[in-house]
Amino acid sequence: MLIDQNTTIKNIIAAQLVKIFYPFIIAQTEEGEYIKLNLSLDERNDVLFWDECKSILKAKLWVPVGRHYHQLLDNGWYVDPDPA
Repeated sequence: MLIDQNTTIKNIIAAQLVKIFYPFIIAQTEEGEYIKLNLSLDERNDVLFWDECKSILKAKLWVPVGRHYHQLLDNGWYVDPDPA
């Protein structure tokens, strides 16, 4: 498992891209669930974004996805520490 279960990360899930066809990206979570990623208008219209997604698919990398909205996270795996 990529995310330590002892952490309090609840809004981030790890997923691998499994299918890319404009304007959709399908990913599979660590639990085996298939999800359709929700893409912004900018992402849908960005040629470089699609090229990078194809590279991620080919490399079989795990990407951070928001648990509730199924969006790719632009801050990666970084999580702010709990405020004191």
